[in-house]
Formats: sequence, C-alpha cells, structure tokens
Amino acid sequence: MKKISYSKALCEGISEEMRRDSSVVFWGLDICEYGGAMGVSQGMFKEFGPARMMDMPISEAGYTGLAVGAAATGMRPVVELQFGDWVTIASDQLVNQAANMRYMFGGKLSIPMVMRLPCGAFGSAAAQHSHMWDSWFAFVPGLKVIAPSCPYDAKGLIKSSIRDNNPVLVFEHRQCYPLLQDIQEDEYLIDIGKADIKRSGCDVSIITHSYMVNVALEAAIILESEGIDAEIVDLRSIKPMDVEAILNSVKKTNKAVCLQETWLTCSVASEVAAIIAENCFDYLDRPVIRIGAMECPTPFAPDLEKYALPDAGKIVQRVKQLIHS
Repeated sequence: MKKISYSKALCEGISEEMRRDSSVVFWGLDICEYGGAMGVSQGMFKEFGPARMMDMPISEAGYTGLAVGAAATGMRPVVELQFGDWVTIASDQLVNQAANMRYMFGGKLSIPMVMRLPCGAFGSAAAQHSHMWDSWFAFVPGLKVIAPSCPYDAKGLIKSSIRDNNPVLVFEHRQCYPLLQDIQEDEYLIDIGKADIKRSGCDVSIITHSYMVNVALEAAIILESEGIDAEIVDLRSIKPMDVEAILNSVKKTNKAVCLQETWLTCSVASEVAAIIAENCFDYLDRPVIRIGAMECPTPFAPDLEKYALPDAGKIVQRVKQLIHS
C-alpha cells in the first residue's frame, strides 16, 4: 500500500495506460512542461515526450474535435480541459459527433476517447469556473459519465475509461485533487457502472457522487453522534448507473436522500429519486428527499458561495427532518 493524492492517482493511471498501449495519447492546455493546471500530468512529459503529449491552443471545440477524429481512426486520446465549465464550448463535438458515430456507422467504428473535466465549486472561482455539467451529458445516449470521489476510485476508473471503446467523460472535482488515500501498488481496474458503499448504515441511504461523497461522510459522523446511522452510496458512475446498488440500499434503510452539489432541476439526484420511486416505493417509510445547490450561478463571494451550496450541516438538518417527520 502507498498513500497518494487524487491528482497523483490520475497521473499514475494515465501513465500506466500509456506504457501499456502505444495508441494512448494525451493533450490539453499546458499539460506538458507545466504539468497541467491541476498538476495531474507533472513529470509525464519527460517520459512520453511530444510524440505522445501535446499542449493545445485555447480552442476547446478544436482539440475535442481532433480527439474525436483521432479516436475514430484507432487512437485512444485522453483530453484534459483546464476547467470543466468549458465543456459547453466542446459540446457539439461530444453530443453531435462522438456520441452518435458508433450508432450511425452500424458499429463499424468506435470512439475510444476520454475527456477529463476539472469541475466543481467551494473555491470562490465564480460562475464560469465552478459548475459541474454531469447531468447534461448523462442525458446523452452514447456517452459514459463518471465522477470518482477518492484517489483509489480515480485511478481504477481512469484506467477503465481509457480501455473503454466509447467516449467517457470524467468529472474530477477540484476539491478532490489534494485528497490522500492508501491504495494498492499492484494494478487494478474499477468497472464503469458499479457503485460503492462508502459507509454502511441502517437508518437512511444517502446516494451521491463526486466531492459530495466526502461531505456526506462528514455529515454521517455528526448524524452518528445523534443516533442516526447513515449509509453512503457513492454512484461513481452516473451513466451507466448502478440501479441495483441504489435499490438494495433503500430496501435496507427504507429512507432515501438524493444528494448532489449542483442544481436539482433535471439532475442526477432527480434521476435517482425517480428510480427509487418507480422501483422501491413500497419499501419507503418516508418520501424521498433531494439536496442540492440553490438555483443560481455559483457566487464568487465566499459567504454567498457557502450559502448557495450543500454542506455537512445542511445535510444533517435535512436528514434529521426526514427521520423525525
């Protein structure tokens, strides 16, 4: 076992896949000598050089389109956006091209590309650098969407994503990059589409993903001190979603909280709530509740940002209301 950060886990995972498969290439803004805005590619350019890694201009649509074309010809591009918010600029290449091509060509070609998206709030980065568009892209058939919450999952899932023959969007929360965790030194993969129970409990299921997993675990400690035993279900994969894990947890606890960092309208949390309502209604002792951000762009001012976003205290309050209603 060794203790490494989330960013280092991603670096190791990508590097291992580049050593294993010469068709894997890596490009983005300032990923070479600089090592990437989030530090994920530090030291990689010295090993892989300009034949495998390329710094791109500030043209997200351009180099995303380059990746789609490269993937269609047999390469396996890993693309890093400097901030995940800017995936909106690249969305035409992802939604209208990458997601559709395997279907439109009758399965004769595939688009094995990975787009890495540093995302999320809690850093006073304001509205153009603080959002997560996971719900948007989970809506699109042909795309896979994952959101690892810890270093172990980040490494195992990035490796599986690179080996996948479909376009995979990896939402990497910026607050997760410094997180440390002991992980095994031998190679491992984590299947896309498999959730993980981060904390077992019997009183309420909190189903969430990305950085909110860590916030939910913090809330669970507070709840435990007040006699409430919360189970934390980490989706890890948003599309495909592990429906069986969600339902098994709710059938055990009989109460469900669907938690995410961002807005609730047409969201991942809303989809989870619908799955529970359609498949697990008779097991519920209370109505399903959702917790998310206020319906506004993420504020710049630290106090307003904190006010607009979920935190452990807000989760504790809502869970207690649910339990005692």
